[in-house]
Amino acid sequence: MNNTDAIAPNAKRLLWAGFTAILAAGIGFGVRGGIFGTWAAEFGFTGAQLGMIGGAGFTSFCFGIMIGGVLVDKFGYGKLVFAAFALHVISAFVTFGATSGQEQNVAYQFLFWGMFAFGAANGVLEAVSNPLVATLFPSNRNHYLNILHASWPLGMVFGGVIGWVLGDTFNWSWKAQLSLYLIPTVIYGAMFFGQKYPRSEATEKGLKFGEMLKDVGLLGGAVVSFMLYIFFKGLLTPFFEMPVIGTVLASLIAIAVLGSIATLTGFAIGHWMLALLFIAHALVGAVELGTDGWIQNITGAILNPTQGKILFVFTSLMMFGLRFCAHFIETKCGLKPVGLLFVCSLLAVLGLNLVSAVSAFGPALGALLVYAFGKTFFWPTMLAVVSDRFPRTGGIAISLMGGVGMMSAGLIGGPGLGYFKDRFAAEELAKKDTAIHAEWTAGENTSKFLAFNEVKSIDPVKLEAAKGAAGAQKLAATLTEAGKEVPADVAEKAADLTPAQQTVVDADIVGNRKTLKVDSFIPLAMAGIFLFLIFYFKSIGGYRPLKVDE
Repeated sequence: MNNTDAIAPNAKRLLWAGFTAILAAGIGFGVRGGIFGTWAAEFGFTGAQLGMIGGAGFTSFCFGIMIGGVLVDKFGYGKLVFAAFALHVISAFVTFGATSGQEQNVAYQFLFWGMFAFGAANGVLEAVSNPLVATLFPSNRNHYLNILHASWPLGMVFGGVIGWVLGDTFNWSWKAQLSLYLIPTVIYGAMFFGQKYPRSEATEKGLKFGEMLKDVGLLGGAVVSFMLYIFFKGLLTPFFEMPVIGTVLASLIAIAVLGSIATLTGFAIGHWMLALLFIAHALVGAVELGTDGWIQNITGAILNPTQGKILFVFTSLMMFGLRFCAHFIETKCGLKPVGLLFVCSLLAVLGLNLVSAVSAFGPALGALLVYAFGKTFFWPTMLAVVSDRFPRTGGIAISLMGGVGMMSAGLIGGPGLGYFKDRFAAEELAKKDTAIHAEWTAGENTSKFLAFNEVKSIDPVKLEAAKGAAGAQKLAATLTEAGKEVPADVAEKAADLTPAQQTVVDADIVGNRKTLKVDSFIPLAMAGIFLFLIFYFKSIGGYRPLKVDE
């Protein structure tokens, strides 16, 4: 790190404090992704329900980062860090309230709101860390924002290893595994507290809140308000016998938010590019974070759970290393931030389609490396582009954009992939054997997503049992082929696999493959947006960071 890039003597400490804070978020996220199957078996959740629990962490992140981004300059970084620290601790106690033997809805509420508090803490921390690092290193934002966010995949590596080693090998409970994210939580608290913080360029210039919001304006506000409408519609509708009441209330909230932005900015239209970047970041959230929440389970189902964990850890570790290379790619390879985003979008499209076709560990590793390289630079580089091009917004625009991305992951990415997994697997099972389909979807488990048709999903408890037996049979065959002794418990579990279970497992694998192919359309749309921006910047003389007075 070049000290001349920084504008404050404690820049390194603040950078690594933010790094550790996002590390805590990544560990919690990684562990939760690995215990989805445990929750499905223990509480009987469907894929859509698990997607909603995971999605709660994304949607609450949105409120944390949006509200935090609005308040950070007024109340200071220190107070927000303390609030985030408290929410991280509260999250653990609420989540651990879910226990075996509870009614499914009670356990669901504990896990949902525990995840909600966890996501809110993460959002507040990003509302601190993103503008802080962008302010500390104004001459090389893309490089240092990528370093800041390198801790996210590192956290997922730790989370994956925790599930793989402590969960699978040493049989730690899911609560014991999850509690380990509190270790980096204590560390970041100690690193942040008592420090002196710089102010953003916009604040130094004396810009008022309404002036900072003008580039967001009605166009950017409309994107934010639409995402809030989707969230509150899903949250409020179940509380009323007439669903239309929830829809009306959600509409009023969205209109109120947009009206507030209009009033504060004097009805400024806003910059079209910032609104377009908000939309692009919504797609980033859906494909990167939404997919991250499911990819370990999907590859584990296609291959086996252990290989799924290994692949998840390996690709996350590669992302961690690559995020230290953004400056090298920009200076040595000549890829400016928008060009890098375009190339990464194409790689993500290719990677997801390659992963959907794999059937062995080696090809899966290669396919996931392509996908991982594609998604590596999305999130931090988008933050850098907004910070470079819209400095008058201070920390507000990048906070709002981060909120849009996380809300999209929670409302579209996580639940959407869960829905399509349920749908495609059930449809494939119906094609293979209508009698087995009728038996395995006879319960009350259904999946619904946005305006798509509600579908009957395969019984999640029976599906997990079938996948366990099929996985044991694969493991037994591998050990036998290698001339090794098959453990008695593995042999017994493999022997329990019935033809009907194998049929269901095969249908589930096909559903996973189709889900990844559908997922690849999201980065394809992103590539179109970034290609348009490449031509735009070329027409105005090229991409460069702007100053507040430009």
